[in-house]
Amino acid sequence: MFSPITKFQSKKRAVVYLCAGFLMMFTRQEVVAQTTSADSAKLITTDQTAKPAEKESHWYDKISLRGYVQIRYNRLLETNDKLKSDYDKSMGDNGGFLIRRARLVFSGNLTDRVFIYIQPDFATTPSGSSSLHFGQLRDAYVDLALDDQKEYRFRIGQSKIPYGFENMQSSQNRPTLDRADALNTGIPNERDLGAFFYWAPAHIRDRFKELGNSKLKGSGDYGVFALGVFNGQTVNRAEANDNLHVVTRLSYPLALPNGQIIEPGIQAYTGLYNVTEEQLSDPSIITGGNFRDQRAAASLVLYPKPFGLQVEYNVGEGPEFDPETNSIQVKSLHGGYAQATYLLQVGKQTIIPFAKAQYYDGGRKTELDARASKVYETEIGVEWQPLPQFELVTQYTISDRTTKDGAKLNNRQHGNLLRLQAQFNF
Repeated sequence: MFSPITKFQSKKRAVVYLCAGFLMMFTRQEVVAQTTSADSAKLITTDQTAKPAEKESHWYDKISLRGYVQIRYNRLLETNDKLKSDYDKSMGDNGGFLIRRARLVFSGNLTDRVFIYIQPDFATTPSGSSSLHFGQLRDAYVDLALDDQKEYRFRIGQSKIPYGFENMQSSQNRPTLDRADALNTGIPNERDLGAFFYWAPAHIRDRFKELGNSKLKGSGDYGVFALGVFNGQTVNRAEANDNLHVVTRLSYPLALPNGQIIEPGIQAYTGLYNVTEEQLSDPSIITGGNFRDQRAAASLVLYPKPFGLQVEYNVGEGPEFDPETNSIQVKSLHGGYAQATYLLQVGKQTIIPFAKAQYYDGGRKTELDARASKVYETEIGVEWQPLPQFELVTQYTISDRTTKDGAKLNNRQHGNLLRLQAQFNF
């Protein structure tokens, strides 16, 4: 038999063992719970740091939008209100403020090999109309690259014709308000419908891109070599004969040891231009039709670092009104221009003084009766860029222009005027 003391000790041991068991169970459950909680936290952390699924790419996500607006006034210090220009309808009598250009550019790489460019202008003035600010398509083309570096490419659609450095230079970048008559009369509005082949090494394409800014005033990337065919009736005009114009150009920007870049170039085009009946002052007397239209030009550009020089000259033949016979004939033409600039950087502001002299003697194929024209003109001015989004050009023009057509056999106007242009970039 057990003594009372022995029984008490046995009960005490039993209580101790029972408490120890409960303590072990509780501790084990807590460890499991902590382990489970840690695993859950680890899982949550892993899920949170996992990379999100890539968003599906669409072609329209790659399209960029930019543009610019130019507003002009030309009547300050004017000495002859009869002096007018087809390049600017606000010059001369009854001229006032004018939105010269209001353009939007939609562009982008649809794929690694396909690039699109579409540019409408909402400030077009129809020829012979007093109405302003019509919308009109300026560019709509596709570039198709034949290789990964895009050194070889075709351009198809309505675009600038690779003839003349200043013709290809954007009006957004050009310091003078208008292009020189000598080369621009060959490709008025600089564009037409056609197909073109361009080639340039990858590093030269990078150089063209570097030069094509608002300070260096480059012409853009039209290749080292260009070859193409186009309608020949100029931009937004229907083809009027079964003849395509052919154009070619060779140009190369040379980097000199002193940091300057010089770009020599040559270009030429040939074809038949059709003087349509709607261009004639009196179709019963003056006859239109197909006329030989061909030119060749040389260019030399020294980019402003800080002094810049731009010279171009062209010769050729094309339709031109002859006042002696009161008819349109194929006649020779010639003319060019020289322009000097200087790039000044004053803090964050850019100031570019410029001076330009031009001469042209020849026909204006797209105007009334392919009117004969002789131009002597000097332009002196300055472009001020206080902000990347705003530019102001002040230009004093000394002009002597003579035109001859069936309506006015001898119209000579000379005079001076101060011209202003505000430009907004976005």
